Amino acid sequence: MVEFLRALLGDAVLLSWLEEPLWRACCALVTAFTVALVTGPPLIRWLRKRQIVDQIEKGDSAQLDRMSISKQSTPTLGGLIFLSALIVSTALWARLDEPLLLVLVGYVVGLSLLGFVDDWTKLKSGRKGVKARHKLTAQLLLSLAAGYFLYAFPPQVTIVGSSDDGGGSLALFLPFFKDQSIPLGVLFIPMVVLVTTGASNAVNLTDGLDGLAIGCSTLVAATLAVVAFFVAGEPTAEYLRLPHVAGAAEVGVFAAALVGGGLGFLWFNCHPAEIFMGDTGALPLGGALGLMAVLCKQELLLVLLGGVLVAEALSVMIQVGVYKVWRRRVFRIAPLHHHFQFKGLAESRITVRFWMVGAVLALCSVMSVTIG
Repeated sequence: MVEFLRALLGDAVLLSWLEEPLWRACCALVTAFTVALVTGPPLIRWLRKRQIVDQIEKGDSAQLDRMSISKQSTPTLGGLIFLSALIVSTALWARLDEPLLLVLVGYVVGLSLLGFVDDWTKLKSGRKGVKARHKLTAQLLLSLAAGYFLYAFPPQVTIVGSSDDGGGSLALFLPFFKDQSIPLGVLFIPMVVLVTTGASNAVNLTDGLDGLAIGCSTLVAATLAVVAFFVAGEPTAEYLRLPHVAGAAEVGVFAAALVGGGLGFLWFNCHPAEIFMGDTGALPLGGALGLMAVLCKQELLLVLLGGVLVAEALSVMIQVGVYKVWRRRVFRIAPLHHHFQFKGLAESRITVRFWMVGAVLALCSVMSVTIG
């Protein structure tokens, strides 16, 4: 987009600001938000006309099915709204020759296709989608491909205070302890698989109440956009004692586009939801957050930043693990948001309170990279 405008209008002074990544990120956010708002209504009408609606009765809990009966005519596949906004905005405002951006876009597209196949299988069969083990295998393979690419072609990472400009590419940096890092070597690949697959499934598990998953994920994406610009600028990274990652500015532009697309989707997904994102949106959304954290060298920070998503995933793991060993339930039902729903809290109240916790965790995460 920048090259097109410059070729059309010449080297006007007023266009020079478009070359700055921060301005391009702002344009990406606004563009993605606008695209989502424009594409949302016709897609919702099209899905309703063809009765492409979510399967409310999933067999996990009769009580939960009864509580969700009002949502039985709500269209699904809504992830197409913010994914189209994300891709269009990224293509317009990001530099497409940046390898970090290409692997990020490729990974998101791969997970989108997997999620779409899963959603479409559910719609056609009326029950479960792709078998859990098959879906997990596909997620692991996609994450493995991304991890291997970053291992074989590592980004240039400069460690502050060190003459070794390459060692940081395959290191794990610790939040709050800015002078500490753990060299991983080939273990970098399984670390990428763990972070990206875990984040992808965490968002998918969180996607159970109107606006919950997209609201929490947008907060995470906004914070990662800030962090990306911190590590992209060498003076800023040196001042904050963060690893400097060459090319991270384009990750910041992508993250800003994700924020815009997420806010645009939230316009239709807030309570009462007009559309659900489905696995088509949840899987790539979480995967994008995980991979952006990897590219910004803030993998462990994601545990704090995405604390709400982590809690949702842990609630399921604890529930399943304890029940298998002791045949007892820790929560009334998992994931965690349904536990509070069973305790009588209104859906909108649970969602807003989770957003509040996510906002506090986002603030703490920014503090962790700016203090010390």
